[in-house]
Amino acid sequence: MNKNFIEKRRHPRVPVISNIVEPVDLVYTEEKTGLKHEVAAVIADLSASGMRLVSFLKAPVAGSMAIGMELPFVGKFNVEAKTSWVRQKGPVYTIGIEFTKIEKTIADKVQAMANDFTDCNTRILLKLPEVCVAGCKCYGLCNKLQKEPDLFK
Repeated sequence: MNKNFIEKRRHPRVPVISNIVEPVDLVYTEEKTGLKHEVAAVIADLSASGMRLVSFLKAPVAGSMAIGMELPFVGKFNVEAKTSWVRQKGPVYTIGIEFTKIEKTIADKVQAMANDFTDCNTRILLKLPEVCVAGCKCYGLCNKLQKEPDLFK
C-alpha cells in the first residue's frame, strides 16, 4: 500500500456490485467532435459525491456526462458527472466518476445508505448478535452473510 496515499473522497462508499436493479446508462459527448456516446456499466460502489463503475466498453477520459440509474431505497434518478480516472485491465474498464450535479434529496438518500452500511460493518466487527436492523436503507443492495440469520442456526 502506498504510504503517501491521500484519501480524496468526501463521503463513505457503499459496494453495489450484487443486486443492482439495472445497469447505469452513461451518456457523454466528445468535446472535440461533438459526437454523443452511450456506455453501459455496472456500479461497483457509490457515494453521495461519486461512484466507481465497471464496463467492457471504452470509457470517457474527460468531459461531462449524464448518468441515469435506479437503486432500491433511492428510486430512479439522474446525475451530471465527470470522469476522475480510468483504469483498464484487459477488456475491462474501471471508471472513477465524480458527481458535478446531484439533487440534495438523492445525495441524502445515498448518504443514508452509506451510513447504514458503515453501521452494519461496525456491528459485525463488534460481533453484536443483531447485525441486520429494521429500516436499514442499504438492505436492498446488501449481500452479507449476516443478512440471512437462518445460516447461523
